[in-house]
Amino acid sequence: MSEPKNNHDTRERILDVAERLFMEHGYEGTSMRVITTAAEVNLAAVNYHFGSKEALLCAVFRRRLGWLNRERLQALDVLEAQAGGAPLKPSQILEAFFGTLLRMGEDESRGGMTFLRLLGRTLTEPAEFIRTFFANEYAEVIDRYKLALFRALPDVPKAEIVWRLHFMLGAMSYAIAGTDVLRVVTGCELGDLAGEQNADAAGDSALARRLSQRLMPFLLGGLRAPLSNLAAPSAAAPESPGEGGQKPEV
Repeated sequence: MSEPKNNHDTRERILDVAERLFMEHGYEGTSMRVITTAAEVNLAAVNYHFGSKEALLCAVFRRRLGWLNRERLQALDVLEAQAGGAPLKPSQILEAFFGTLLRMGEDESRGGMTFLRLLGRTLTEPAEFIRTFFANEYAEVIDRYKLALFRALPDVPKAEIVWRLHFMLGAMSYAIAGTDVLRVVTGCELGDLAGEQNADAAGDSALARRLSQRLMPFLLGGLRAPLSNLAAPSAAAPESPGEGGQKPEV
């Protein structure tokens, strides 16, 4: 077996182990010693391939996000080509952006729910270096999808669209992060609420599918919510609570 092949296998094994351990224990709670022991490599091997713990976490994400970003942009390209210059439906935009991510949870070769949980956990408690990393990795994709939403919802103020995108990203992050918040608040596991009689037997693929089936309508409902007086400068005062807002067409 050639040395380049050995190096590739070692690098991938380190990434696989680091992905799982960062997901289970968080960035701060995962030491390099724990990673090297689980991956059956020495510290020199990790330093050779990645240089530092920060660089290792970034490499874990870059391995998955490179594919995800390409898929999201390609999905948008296809939809816009099919639309022939007409604005897309917001529901199509959400499906291309969030649906593409959630389908990764069903694909073990793309990290499955391990990667989704890691992504959600990291987005809800990011270190400063990872904020910068995500901002750079997501820049092109976020800009394209924002513009698509602006075109799709011309009567909704752009600031309101950005706020709603922010809320949707937050909901998605907590949903895929795992069950910690759900367990504390309700005493239930995510699998218990997923309609599975045996969540362990159903596996991550089924859990990811059910999560998508519940989360996507919720996100779309948030985008469809009537505009508040704050978000609609020209809207008349509502006649009664819950009435009078402008409802974006989705």
